[in-house]
Amino acid sequence: MTDKAQQFKILEEPFYQPQRNEVALYAAAYAARLPVMVKGPTGCGKSRFIEYMAWKLDKPLITVACNEDMTASDLVGRYLLEATGTRWLDGPLTTAARIGAICYLDEIVEARQDTTVVIHPLTDHRRTLPLDKKGELLHAHPDFQLVISYNPGYQSLMKDLKQSTKQRFTAFEFDYPDAALETRILASESGIDAATAAQLVSIGAAARRLKGHGLDEGISTRLLVYAATLIRGGVAAGDACRMALARPITDDRDIRDTLDHAIDAVFA
Repeated sequence: MTDKAQQFKILEEPFYQPQRNEVALYAAAYAARLPVMVKGPTGCGKSRFIEYMAWKLDKPLITVACNEDMTASDLVGRYLLEATGTRWLDGPLTTAARIGAICYLDEIVEARQDTTVVIHPLTDHRRTLPLDKKGELLHAHPDFQLVISYNPGYQSLMKDLKQSTKQRFTAFEFDYPDAALETRILASESGIDAATAAQLVSIGAAARRLKGHGLDEGISTRLLVYAATLIRGGVAAGDACRMALARPITDDRDIRDTLDHAIDAVFA
């Protein structure tokens, strides 16, 4: 393995609790070098899953947080002007294709559609990346794999993947874990006791029932871990829940009061 590839290796095992058979299915997709799409609500474990699989498969991982200002050059690369002339700098997608890394484009729908088109040749039988500015056609390393993720709950006519992009990927659909599994995740991630973790999970479940009824999105597993971490650090449970669970997800006074009542009922 090259020094560049080693730079992007995950050395310690990320904590991940499988929900179903997604680990075996992802391993099969990687063995066939099929591109993968991971869909699910925010904070449900999509990125952690990809980190875990990169570690398990012993492959370097390059992650890109997509945004609306990201250009194709940000992904592919560009020439830099230096005192001695110009120098080509590979972007993260090109680097991954060269060294045989897993390239993870997080929240792909945040990027402009004219930017995401550059991934198409890497996601079919060609497995190539045209570097037009450099005059190079890069053939992807045999170990290269492309992974994308997004939250279908935020889809709109302006923020959705084209069918020409979607139908280049195999796909996993994630959701929040069931109560027992989510309780174990909170206890393992934060070191909190199982009883308190279960109480936090019950608050999360109550908030998720409000999705579409005043909340755009429910309380994520990530936020539940934040609350558990605060409690483990000595913060009163009610204060931790208001700080980590209720205040981040809504500015609506009525919804906030509803969440506060749920918190008070659990941690009375």
